[in-house]
Amino acid sequence: MIKISSQLMWLLPLAMGIGIALTFQTAINTQLRDYVQSPLQAALFSFLIGTILLCFLVFVENSSKPNFGNIIAIPWYLWMGGCLGVYAISMSLFAAPKLGLLTLSGLIIFGQILTSMIFDQFGFLGVEKTPINWQRFLGGIVIFIGVLLTLQR
Repeated sequence: MIKISSQLMWLLPLAMGIGIALTFQTAINTQLRDYVQSPLQAALFSFLIGTILLCFLVFVENSSKPNFGNIIAIPWYLWMGGCLGVYAISMSLFAAPKLGLLTLSGLIIFGQILTSMIFDQFGFLGVEKTPINWQRFLGGIVIFIGVLLTLQR
């Protein structure tokens, strides 16, 4: 059971903000796709702007930077996050006009919940093990039913 704390109350709107930002990002990048005539090119421009912003933020961040030895010691699979980001953005730009933002978001959320339950159950990639119980399973089913309902236009 999650205890309500001041930290949790701070994190709830920040986490909800991710969903808000992703919806805006998909809508904006879908319009960009129309201008450049390609979901991959739109994703490239989106990542380019994001990379420039990240470079600036890392530059001004007050923390130590890794050296070359630290970087080459990183396991290969930890570099896959960028590839997964390319997949997520590109496929969102491809699917959003066909599915609509609500259905797309619901499918993304359901995919995250399903994968998260599996990762939690087995502790994949260092995630703390949290067994699937009936409440968590039922929550996933309710979201899946909600996604099915969004398919009706």
